[in-house]
Amino acid sequence: MTRALETDYLVVGAGAMGMAFTDALLDHVDAHVTLVDRRHVPGGHWIDAYPFVQLHQASVFYGVGSTVLGTGAVQATGPEKGMQERARVSEIRAYYDRILFDRFLGSGRVTFVGGSEYRADGSVHLVTSLLSGETRSVTVRRRVVDATYLSPAIPATTPVPFPVADEVRVAPIADLARLTWTPRSYVIVGSGKTATDGIIWLLGNGVPPDRITWVRPRDPWMLNRATVQPDPVVALELAANVMEAAASAASLDEMFLRLEAADVLFRIDRDVMPRMAKTPTLAAWELEILRSVEHVVRLGHITQVTRREIVLDHGTVAMPRDALVVHCAAAGLSYPPLVPIWSPDMLRLQTVRAGFPCFNAALVGYVEATRDDDRERNRLCPPNVYPDDLASWARMHARGALASRTFGAEPDIAAWADGCALNPSRIGARRGDPAVCAARTRVTEHYERGVTRLAELGR
Repeated sequence: MTRALETDYLVVGAGAMGMAFTDALLDHVDAHVTLVDRRHVPGGHWIDAYPFVQLHQASVFYGVGSTVLGTGAVQATGPEKGMQERARVSEIRAYYDRILFDRFLGSGRVTFVGGSEYRADGSVHLVTSLLSGETRSVTVRRRVVDATYLSPAIPATTPVPFPVADEVRVAPIADLARLTWTPRSYVIVGSGKTATDGIIWLLGNGVPPDRITWVRPRDPWMLNRATVQPDPVVALELAANVMEAAASAASLDEMFLRLEAADVLFRIDRDVMPRMAKTPTLAAWELEILRSVEHVVRLGHITQVTRREIVLDHGTVAMPRDALVVHCAAAGLSYPPLVPIWSPDMLRLQTVRAGFPCFNAALVGYVEATRDDDRERNRLCPPNVYPDDLASWARMHARGALASRTFGAEPDIAAWADGCALNPSRIGARRGDPAVCAARTRVTEHYERGVTRLAELGR
């Protein structure tokens, strides 16, 4: 073991949350940060992402608080005309590269240790290079920060979760853009964001819908992208619609149907009640494209694929001839136990308000820098859940609303959040706008009953 390191903060993970936390910390405390990642460059799962992926949300809601991703432009043409731009993977990678080199390393207060793995041996912190095998100890003066606690699982780095016969061709979604042969048909395996991206890309590149078989273990609820835009009226109307739907609903299903009627949520098949509620955003034009795929298999998860058949939890279907099985079946969001963000051994980055991991990580960075007591920090930033089913979606919104009210009651945090572009709820200079005031009145009218009902439905 050679070359010991010293730092104030050891941040493990240079993905979206680790970068956003570090960025906020640098702005509000005089400290040195050592950033460690298994990858050789920052960006987390974006480094392994499929080449045609885009953000599902507006670019301004993603990245770090000090530097806007993209230009903040509104799309002037195309099916999303009037909505904010969404960055492509190449832009996201370049953005994180600039943040690391120009902002972090350029400050003289950040050391990046890429291609390395962190581990603790009792109270000793160790970083080992995956190239040389060299291990260095790290003296940490303030905190170890685990920015990998919510790391997603993606197809590029996750094995196919079912046995496949040797003669069956199977590939992760990223390989669609690198095919050197033409499959007669495609079997898309997965219910969420990755599967929908793959189908939309195939159809957009001339593959007819009847050549696609969609194995959809659970039908998903999707969030209408038009309701998640950097406009305070849009943000407040979304909050009001959620609270009003919850306050009026006798059941989870009724709440989701009310949100569908309000154009907040989409479901692909109007005859099927979805049971999955991770709710990635989707535009109306994408919804119509997805509905053109009629061969949908709803027999649970695949247990094995042979040359002749696809065997699932609740039945078997024929395996199409000369088909490519497209692996989109990674878990995506991770669901570790909720623990206090600030613990004696380390700080574990988690969400606080509903969704928007970059804003949440930046919020935690600000609170770490401006508060001295961990009990107070944990009061201001209680951990939240990621949604999977309908109940956890309700629980996420209930917890997030209460947390937002708690940290929003602190004048300095409220001022910081209102100036942070990552915050989807910021009002800024439009505080006196009549449309904003009307939307805020709607939120207030339904807030108390809505939060109470969301908590009840989420049990």
